[in-house]
Amino acid sequence: MSILKKALTTAALATALLAATGAHAEPKRIALVVKALGIGFFEAAAKGAEEAAKELGDVEIIYTGPTDTTAEGQIEVINSLIAQKVDAIAVSANDTDALVPTLKKAMDRGITVISWDSGVAPEGRMMHLNPSSNPLIGNMIIKLAADNLPEGGEVAVLSATTTSTNQNTWIEEMNKVMGNYPGVTVVGTVYGDDLADKSYREAQGLMQTYPNLKAIIAPTSVGIVAAAQAVTDAGKIGQINVTGLGLPSEMAGHVKSGASKSFAIWNPIDLGYSATMIAYNLANGTAKAEAGAEIPMGRMGSVKLDDKLEGAMADPFVYDASNIDAFSSIF
Repeated sequence: MSILKKALTTAALATALLAATGAHAEPKRIALVVKALGIGFFEAAAKGAEEAAKELGDVEIIYTGPTDTTAEGQIEVINSLIAQKVDAIAVSANDTDALVPTLKKAMDRGITVISWDSGVAPEGRMMHLNPSSNPLIGNMIIKLAADNLPEGGEVAVLSATTTSTNQNTWIEEMNKVMGNYPGVTVVGTVYGDDLADKSYREAQGLMQTYPNLKAIIAPTSVGIVAAAQAVTDAGKIGQINVTGLGLPSEMAGHVKSGASKSFAIWNPIDLGYSATMIAYNLANGTAKAEAGAEIPMGRMGSVKLDDKLEGAMADPFVYDASNIDAFSSIF
């Protein structure tokens, strides 16, 4: 056999061996389950998940969720994913406890389960990824209002659902630090169920009920836009400041109009990316969800888990007239 022919034969054997061992390996199927489809924040998170999948190379992302923000809708979606035998489920929960039995069933079937953004009770997941630390977010949302109220004043909260894990936690943390903002008083909390029309009506109701209202704090990307529009339509720009947590792309016009002087959010692209990286590393067995563990999150570094098996991704970031244009084209 000539040297050339021998080399070609060796190359062919190597190619065949590669094909047999690697090319047909099944990709890890990671389901990103969101509160509801059609919400910009979660669509941005899905982009981050796809970025992580591309970086990892052997991951298929299943982006899914119910059509409305209900626990029942998410349970139906999760049952479908269990039937599909996905490798991992990363869920932003509509209810802390209601999803637990279904997610326990998923884990019993060998599926890796984590929660992110809005958590699940500990028995229903392996770990939870907070976008930031709850105390920092709670302080940030009231600080954003107070910074523009040097003489104090009445503020109200427009939240998502009464059972929404993350919003309830942030409001609790906000209430803990109210003593740091003398003269600022929270006069009421209402719920828009993360529906634009209901959130708009609730914001209108706040303005009617509290004629001296100075700010509406909405720790939800749907609610903050609806509240800003309600303030605009009521001709109260400059009288009532809308702040909280929102998306730059959805809030840019309201910042420029003055309806919102500033707001905050973490980058949802980073959040979807980090959740995918964590789910992948847990499903692969390269990391374990236990107290004190540091789980790799690719370009986001690593997340350290506390005794409740929770960890924070990053600090919230403030957006205002000085930077809104730079970010509104991204998410």
